[in-house]
Amino acid sequence: MDLQLKGKNAIITGGSKGIGKSIALHLAEEGVNIAICARGKEALQKTKNELLEKGVKVFTQTCDVGDSEQFNLFLTAVKNEFGSVDILVNNASALTMGDEYQDWEASLQIDLMASVRATKKVVPWMSESGSGNILFISSVSGLESGSPPAYAAAKAALISYSKTMAVQLAPQHIRVNTIAPGAIEFEGGLWEMIKENNRPFYDMAIDASPLGRLGTPDEIAKVATFLVSSCASLVTGTCLAIDGGSHKSNL
Repeated sequence: MDLQLKGKNAIITGGSKGIGKSIALHLAEEGVNIAICARGKEALQKTKNELLEKGVKVFTQTCDVGDSEQFNLFLTAVKNEFGSVDILVNNASALTMGDEYQDWEASLQIDLMASVRATKKVVPWMSESGSGNILFISSVSGLESGSPPAYAAAKAALISYSKTMAVQLAPQHIRVNTIAPGAIEFEGGLWEMIKENNRPFYDMAIDASPLGRLGTPDEIAKVATFLVSSCASLVTGTCLAIDGGSHKSNL
């Protein structure tokens, strides 16, 4: 299947590890030029080297997306480097696990507001080009109750915001979708730490999955790559759970 992505330009926030990194690598394999940002310089450089091996243009910059000024400078730099932006993947997350004020502030600034800022920044560029794709990385926590309150609320807000933007931007041929990953395990990730430090909770997550296992970043990235491609040209305003069947609500 030809995804017709070669030569496109993409921004992936939080693209140096986990899901963000995997999406960047899969897009690069399709010939997409990649811009990623992250706070950690070492991981960012490592991912940049892997992306360059794919033979595409790569732009990286250390950036705290929760800092609006710093984030704006990154987005502007990408536009100056690539000339246009065809794909935006709002992936960065604070991954807060608590219910304190600092958890709410971090989740709202990084998960939600950074996504809003990036979307508002790139939409005029996509409009000029005549098309575009925006993908929000939410979570099944945004579809379920009982999750960490701040994290879940921010992820639910992303789903709502993306649906609104999908309707508003459809006349400009800009598609907007959301994916809601379930428990995803990778080296250095949250679920690896849970496996080591709270095995009963880890086992409970596996038991909740009809497939009997956790997911991988690669499995999320393949779906994300499809959604931002022309092969999904009729798909907009959707939220797709990628969780091995863990989310069972009819809503």
